[in-house]
Amino acid sequence: MASSTSVDVLPTGFRIFTTLPDVFFILEFVFGGLVWMLVASTRIQPENPLGWVMFVSIFCFIMTTVWFFIFLCGGNQSSMWPSLDVGYHFVAVVFYLSASVVLAYITFILGSASSINNQAFQRIFHLDIAAVVMSHLATLVYFIHTILSAIRWRRS
Repeated sequence: MASSTSVDVLPTGFRIFTTLPDVFFILEFVFGGLVWMLVASTRIQPENPLGWVMFVSIFCFIMTTVWFFIFLCGGNQSSMWPSLDVGYHFVAVVFYLSASVVLAYITFILGSASSINNQAFQRIFHLDIAAVVMSHLATLVYFIHTILSAIRWRRS
């Protein structure tokens, strides 16, 4: 039988570094920041699709930072926060998945359509490949965080 006493559902302070869904904040910072830096360091030729990738990486990086500080400062103790946590990370998964697919497609088209063997093109192409890998890893980390947050939300 469930107890009616108030129990912290979400961790606060430095306990977020010891709970399973919340340790993924660190990986989200790393992979999201790498996507942002790698895409920003390449030449943006198809502006619109790569603009979406930049928007997603910057938006998710800033929102994850805000989310992290809310958890760190303990502002997440209302009963609505577990569902908000699942909702935010689900939106981040959908955004990053769409950005990853767009980035992979643009990189594939760029690599297959061009037979330029100069050093500058190869450098940009390798940065794009690294950005695709980091974007897919960021999608995976956000997905795992979403699943674990949903399990925590169901238990609360």
